[in-house]
Amino acid sequence: MDINPKFEKLQELRRQARLGGGKERIEKQHASGKLTAYERIELLVDKDSFEEIGALVRHRCRDFGLDKQSYPGDGVVTGYGTINGRPVYVFSQDFTVFGGSLSETHAEKICKIMDMALKNGVPVIGLNDSGGARIQEGVASLGGYAEVFWRNSMASGVVPQISAIMGPCAGGAVYSPAITDFIFMVQDTSFMFVTGPNVVKTVTHEEVTSEELGGASAHSSKSGVAHFSTDNDADCLQRIRTLMSYLPQNCEEKAPRQPAVEPDSALAGGLDTIVPNNPNKPYDIKDVIKGVVDGGSFFEVHENYADNIVVGFARLGGRSIGIVANQPLSLAGCLDNNASVKGARFVRFCDAFNIPLVVFEDVPGFLPGTDQEWGGIIKHGAKLLYAFCEATVPKMTVITRKAYGGAYDVMNSKHIRADYNVAWPSAEIAVMGTKGAVEIIFRREIKSAADPETTQKQLENEYEETFANPYRAAARGYIDDVIFPSETRKKLIKAFELVQNKADTVPRKKHDNLPL
Repeated sequence: MDINPKFEKLQELRRQARLGGGKERIEKQHASGKLTAYERIELLVDKDSFEEIGALVRHRCRDFGLDKQSYPGDGVVTGYGTINGRPVYVFSQDFTVFGGSLSETHAEKICKIMDMALKNGVPVIGLNDSGGARIQEGVASLGGYAEVFWRNSMASGVVPQISAIMGPCAGGAVYSPAITDFIFMVQDTSFMFVTGPNVVKTVTHEEVTSEELGGASAHSSKSGVAHFSTDNDADCLQRIRTLMSYLPQNCEEKAPRQPAVEPDSALAGGLDTIVPNNPNKPYDIKDVIKGVVDGGSFFEVHENYADNIVVGFARLGGRSIGIVANQPLSLAGCLDNNASVKGARFVRFCDAFNIPLVVFEDVPGFLPGTDQEWGGIIKHGAKLLYAFCEATVPKMTVITRKAYGGAYDVMNSKHIRADYNVAWPSAEIAVMGTKGAVEIIFRREIKSAADPETTQKQLENEYEETFANPYRAAARGYIDDVIFPSETRKKLIKAFELVQNKADTVPRKKHDNLPL
């Protein structure tokens, strides 16, 4: 039976689109440790679920010889599929076609699926691998970028937006990922920067490689631009799939529940003894988190950046939650500029997408010093305070040890409308630490005492007896209960059942004015 010539033409066009820039460039992509645009999508979405949109689109440029070079798809694969059975829109830039550069039509394809995502309430995932704007198209390509940026802004807080940097991402191209909710990068094969090493060398005379300037390590640990640093393309795509399991489809829905899993028995059993008797001795707050939440469910965000605060997703009784926790192992758990911004950004994301918050608090205050003050600790600390204040999702706090000064207020205190606040018996809720407080309150008594050292020690013991405990706060109703650490999981699960349909509002406004 003869094949219809019209069918043959369609088959050939689909084959050409699948080949991108050709076999030689695909082999070069593989040799550099990178997958192709189609291969990435196949790993990201459920098997056989991807439906392509715009596979036959071609650029319209006729300048600088581009009229003789044209590829179906124009350097980006767009469409939709499912992750764990739930729909997502995806675009994947194809570096084998004009280096993945963005043209007018390339941008139109991305904008089309973003418009569809916003209309249908479905997340958008962008796999970025591009040399930047297509220079031959001039301002048309720049206009294309701006169209994408505008849609990123409009979709923010409406549908989750995830960016994976899987190759170069430079110049104006970096601002689309920067507006999205989470950025993944791949070690050694991805980088992003506004100006590349050559420009840096010309302007500042600094010698720096692309990896040093804007690689995964630099952005996940130094700048905080990237939330996740992954080993390779496959690892990156698998971790995006994991992240999506904690998120709702849009701002009107809640994240899907899963069967509850009991936490690791050793960690859960060690909660009653995890906080040292010596208040100056550290412990790992991640062990507390893992001893409370569902087993194996903690998925940390920004692990390598500002590690004095820990943020991430987990499940509690099968329910998706956001975790914010002070880390005594780093800077004694103090809040500094970077930690404040890291925490604020995460809290605002959770609030935007109806993900309840649990705070584990052990904070001696804000980090002192000229570096912090001149760096804007007042402004940055206010961001975290503001984020907790405006959040209307269910929010709970567990004070494990220190809750000192303004940081006590900031870390989701009862006074800023937290729903359920409890403390462990080891909690110390006070204006400041014992030694500093005594030296201020009893400065004259200590100075005039026959034995200043003994007097100060006696006064410190008296202060500790009065304030270095959770009971005065409990007496005033500033915390709802003092609980044994081993009761934490059970108490939080019960509390969440009561507040799962919480309805809270903020005053009517055009938008807020967050202290940026």
